[in-house]
Amino acid sequence: MKRILLTAAVALLSAFSTQADKIKVLLIDGQNNHKWKETSPILVDYLKESGVFSVEVATSPPKGGDMSTFKPEFSKFDVVVSNYNGQMWSESTQKALETFVKNGGGFVSVHAANNSFSKWKEYNRMIGVGGWGGRNEKDGPYVRYWKDKVIRVTDPGRGGAHGQQHEFVVDVRDSNHPITKGLPKKWLHAKDELYDRLRGPAENLHVLATAYADPKTRGSGHNEPMLMTIDYGKGRVFHTTLGHYVEAMKCVGFQTTFLRGTEWAATGKVTQEIPTNFPTAEKLSSN
Repeated sequence: MKRILLTAAVALLSAFSTQADKIKVLLIDGQNNHKWKETSPILVDYLKESGVFSVEVATSPPKGGDMSTFKPEFSKFDVVVSNYNGQMWSESTQKALETFVKNGGGFVSVHAANNSFSKWKEYNRMIGVGGWGGRNEKDGPYVRYWKDKVIRVTDPGRGGAHGQQHEFVVDVRDSNHPITKGLPKKWLHAKDELYDRLRGPAENLHVLATAYADPKTRGSGHNEPMLMTIDYGKGRVFHTTLGHYVEAMKCVGFQTTFLRGTEWAATGKVTQEIPTNFPTAEKLSSN
């Protein structure tokens, strides 16, 4: 009997230790012009199945609801993943997120999360660049890749656009960063919205990968940032413009960069290996 109890205790302690060692993720959703009820579970599954993360979800009130009741405890987590695009949060919740990231917490912006909060100055500093919500040249420059370097363009114009959804090649511009180290220089991404004309403060912003927004698909005609990192206080931010819907999220390229970016935002390191079925420049790969 004692042996049985001891075995059970060891198993319980081991399980607790394993859970405690995982990176704690808070995923935020509840409002979005995209189908968050379908995409949030996918993001949660990817995080959990990696074995690296534990995940909780904070879902806001629906549109028109009382946002003063939405008060996630950011400080309980290592990194916050946003799949949110909706009403402004209360001032106290805004300040709580700012403090969390400034003090060293991680933040990840997924696709339409960069459409949010166009009037929230610190959020825009956090994500570097965003789109829609009335953004224009007053909010900061366009960020593009031109002649082997990142440029900031101050021309007037709207912030945020995309052409028709299509498959496109992602070009890795920094192969030395922990998130992109070991990835192919070019890889084919599944059908997605290719965001272009994003603009914002672009402070402490580092472009990891771009894609060409072809005018044939109603794009800008420029190499636009797809994967970015931003330093915000002591915190690290990973910004991916990829992931419009389920088909795009099933791309192994999206999954891999999302998971590696989330780990980096939380810890500054990446321990996850690149899967053998990662897409190539000519071949898609989806799970």
